[in-house]
Amino acid sequence: MMIIGCDFHPRMQQIAYLDQETGECGERRLNHPQQAAEFYRSLRGRRVRIGVEATGNFRWFRRLMSELGHEVLLGDPSAIHASNPRKQKTDKRDARHLLILLVEDRFPVVWQPSVENEDTRQLLLHRCRMVRFRARVKNQLDSMAKNQGLLSKRVWCAKRREQIEALPLAGWDRERRQDLLALLDEMDKRIEPLD
Repeated sequence: MMIIGCDFHPRMQQIAYLDQETGECGERRLNHPQQAAEFYRSLRGRRVRIGVEATGNFRWFRRLMSELGHEVLLGDPSAIHASNPRKQKTDKRDARHLLILLVEDRFPVVWQPSVENEDTRQLLLHRCRMVRFRARVKNQLDSMAKNQGLLSKRVWCAKRREQIEALPLAGWDRERRQDLLALLDEMDKRIEPLD
């Protein structure tokens, strides 16, 4: 098995590796995404375990490793740093430390969703943000209505919309209302297929 400690950065990664079959070990710096993809593709067909400290910008990397059949372990950053006796940090030292934790079976793995599940999670996240944006638009329309003396329950319905559309507004208030209503219609159209 090939074990790789990977200090991952948005533009590059520093790796330290150990081939348990041959005893070969070494270090490399791989630029993203071309050089890294070439390196990992060259390992296709072999058992590969990669330890990466938790970071936010590596979904493309996880997808590629999943396609190639390589195992990616995500590590808890605070536990990784706590297990490092030397506080001086460099990319090479961090990669070596990750490799040591993997070889000694002390790598602090955190749960991560499967790559297949990631698309569903992104759909839910996108829908949630769209619904929040729509709620902000409705709140602005409701605030406009209250400023014009139209007080009612905060429940949004067709009747409430008709009341807001019928308000006698002038100037930029009228323009703002039209823009917000158009945004609301657009948001409803975009959210419907996400339900």
